[in-house]
Amino acid sequence: MLDVTNYKHVMLIIITCMVVTLLLTFYIKKIAIHVGAMDIPDKRKVHTKPMPRLGGLGIFIGFLIGYMLFGVHSVQMNSVLIGGFIILITGVIDDIKPIRATTKLFAQIFAALVLMLYGNFLINNITIFNLNMNLGIFTYPITLFFIIGCVNIINLIDGLDGLAAGTSSIFYLTIVIIAFLKGSTELLSITLALIMLGSTLGFLVHNFYPATIFMGDSGSMFEGFMIAVISLLGFKTTTLISFLVPIFILGIPILDTLFAIVRRALKKQPIFLPDKEHLHHQLLNMGISHRNTVLIIYLMNILFASASIVYILKDKVVGKYLYLAIFVLVVWTVSRTSIIRSKKRK
Repeated sequence: MLDVTNYKHVMLIIITCMVVTLLLTFYIKKIAIHVGAMDIPDKRKVHTKPMPRLGGLGIFIGFLIGYMLFGVHSVQMNSVLIGGFIILITGVIDDIKPIRATTKLFAQIFAALVLMLYGNFLINNITIFNLNMNLGIFTYPITLFFIIGCVNIINLIDGLDGLAAGTSSIFYLTIVIIAFLKGSTELLSITLALIMLGSTLGFLVHNFYPATIFMGDSGSMFEGFMIAVISLLGFKTTTLISFLVPIFILGIPILDTLFAIVRRALKKQPIFLPDKEHLHHQLLNMGISHRNTVLIIYLMNILFASASIVYILKDKVVGKYLYLAIFVLVVWTVSRTSIIRSKKRK
């Protein structure tokens, strides 16, 4: 098993998965064009020319090869592979020919149930600021909601070149940093975080602005699925992360999703209805360039991630105040935009 103090082994995992995905993506671009998996511009999208998707296929293959080389066989990993494959195939089909949101949701539920019932990925109790709560009969619905939530949060923020891949990479890197500084060893969650970090960075080379390929639903849903898996594994190891840490690491995409839900509820629109009013759209509307918008959101994500590192490793009180300060900053930023309710023109 992995020893995070072995720097050479850690770097070998990251670099191997990165190179595999980086090279494969050149061919996946051609496959996407051949099968018609193209993202066609419309009035709610930022890009102006047809773009190949299916990028998730390269990320998944990078993950699969990484697991074959560096992973250890177990029942839990079987459930991850089965559930991940369900998510991938659903996304690939949608990338080629869009399917209904309800169909994708059923596939996500099926994949989540594989994790829960076969792999025993369950949130039995929650530790929030040193308060431990046993969930009892709510274990299954809360776990299901958490998995589906992670899958769709990454999917919803995938609106700019490199945004979803960069956000996911920051999550994986934060988990690795926490493990490294704590000297944690023999943790499946860390191995998976390293494999996914390498695979996602390999894709990001092609996806950062100006992108030459999109990850599509095959990629965004798989990234969200693996974030859920790594988080759920972390819950089993109370010395590593608590329930709130992965949530705060994903603070920006979670807040953006909540704002979208509120916005659509106020407009009496379906929750999953796409629009052009997410945080990244608001920053673009303020005249900030595409590249700088992505970098600003990266910075916001890094601030939440840094607060999580402080909370876990240094001082929980200081960590709490950092979380609060960053949250207030984000809310203030949001209040300057029309992300929730359109501002009336004077």
